[in-house]
This record gives sequence, C-alpha cells and structure tokens, in this order.
Amino acid sequence: MGRIGPPVFVVLWSSAFVAAVIGTDVAPPMLLTFSRFALAGVLLTVIAWASGSRWPRGRQLAHVAVVGLLMQGVQFGGFYSAIGLGLPGGVVALVQGLNPVVIALLAAGVLHERMTRYQWLGFGIGGAGVLLAVSDRLGSSLGAILLCVVGLLGLSLGTVYQKAFTPEVDVRSSTAVHFLVATPFMGVASLLLETPHVSDWGVFGGVLAWIVLVNSVGTFLLLNLMLRREAASRVGALFFLTPAVTALLAWLVLGQTLSTATLVGLALGGVGVLLATVVRPPAPAATAGTGPARPATPVPARLR
Repeated sequence: MGRIGPPVFVVLWSSAFVAAVIGTDVAPPMLLTFSRFALAGVLLTVIAWASGSRWPRGRQLAHVAVVGLLMQGVQFGGFYSAIGLGLPGGVVALVQGLNPVVIALLAAGVLHERMTRYQWLGFGIGGAGVLLAVSDRLGSSLGAILLCVVGLLGLSLGTVYQKAFTPEVDVRSSTAVHFLVATPFMGVASLLLETPHVSDWGVFGGVLAWIVLVNSVGTFLLLNLMLRREAASRVGALFFLTPAVTALLAWLVLGQTLSTATLVGLALGGVGVLLATVVRPPAPAATAGTGPARPATPVPARLR
C-alpha cells in the first residue's frame, strides 16, 4: 500500500466522524447524508468523464451498484443515524473498529485469503479492545449502537463484495456510481423517516464541503485504490487505528474526553493492528534438496 497511503487514509477517514457530529447538530442525519452523496456523485461523475474513465456496464455495473448501496447507503445511513441519536463520533468509530474482524472472517470464508496466526491473534486482540472501549456505553445507547452495527455490516460486506466481484473496475467511475446509486436511497429515507431542515446554513455548508471533497471523494478513491492492490484483510486492519485517531480529533476539536476503559481499548486496538499488518512469522530455513524457503503465508498483492 505504500508508506503514505495508509496513514493519510486513517486520518481522513477519522475526520468524517467529527464532521458528522458537527453536521448532525444543525441538520437531520439522513438529509446530511443525502446531500453528501448527491454532491459527491455529481463531482465524481464530472471527474470520471473529464479524465476518460472507463464506465462499468452490464453485470459489472450491477455489482458496482450493490457495493455502492452497502458501502455508502447502509454504512453511512447507520453511522450518521447513530450520531444523530447522540452517540459520540469517537464511539461510532470504535464500533466501526470491528470492521477488520468481520472482513477477516468474510475474506477467509468467501475470498479464501490465507491468514497467519499472527493476523488472527491481532484481529482477536483488536476486536477485544473495541468491545472494551464501548462497554461502558452499552446500557444507555443500545439503539444507537445497533445502528452502528448495521453500518458496520454495510462497510464489511461491501468491502468483501467489491474485492470478490469488482477488483478491476476504474476507481473514478465506480466510486461515482457508488454515490449516485446511494443518493435516491438516502433521499427516500430522509423524506420518510425525518423532517428535513437546516438550522445553520453556514455550518451545514462547511461540513458538507469537508465530507464531500475530503471524505467522499479523496478518502473513497484512496480506499478503492488500496483494495485493488492489497488483500482485503490487510486494508481492513487499518480500521483498528481509526478509533484512536477519531478520539484524538474529537478531543482537539469537540473537547470530548475518554474513560479509562476506552483508553485501554484503544491501546489494545493499536496492538491488534500491529500484529495483523506488520508482524510476519520468520520464513523457514531452506534445507538441502528442498530449494529456497518460501514464506509461511503469502499475502497476495492482487486477488482475482
């Protein structure tokens, strides 16, 4: 994935939760999400056409549309609604931090990606850290956490589905399709489930500019590029880092503080991502007549 892509992705992805907290203070969550998708879809369509992007067709287009509904509509419909119910952005990021565990299970079963013992240990420790971090909020925010779980499933299923069925599509046109497909989905949901209104257009416009230009366009183009080049489980493991970064941003921007359990959980999540993405078992030594040693578990750069 290179050295710059992953840390940039984590910071940009984490900033979306802070922006969502600010945005849902002045507008309903689904209206905010609908506006984000509509503007991002139009912008990416223009970028794709201007740059000569190849557009998906036929069955491939249908697969791209499914990914868009899952990774955009279901994910952000769940996450933003949870934030709209008052769940802090940092806690939403912590629930989303289970994404690597879900992706690892799905990738092993569906994509047949081989996992090392170090990776499984890392996923287990990271998942336990996320659960510990949200343990003190389960009683008072169960409904919002359930909405987070819906968003989590949308992201995880969408990631694995994309890796399995659309690994070679152009990221510019496919990301545009993702947003265009999810726009009417969120528009109908907003009309049926909430009363659309904006109490502060200045704040709403600023938040919308950030989540469209930075989070929707920049972050998802980067995510799709990483998914094309790396195993889904390795890309997914980066989400273990987003809770800690989100908590730091929420503290700096919103003044939100963290409990001891949350801090310990964040630390465990960091250990988990190190084991899952950095630590590799040593290759067995070559013996006479057996040829050069091979890695215990190769991580494919591209999965067909």
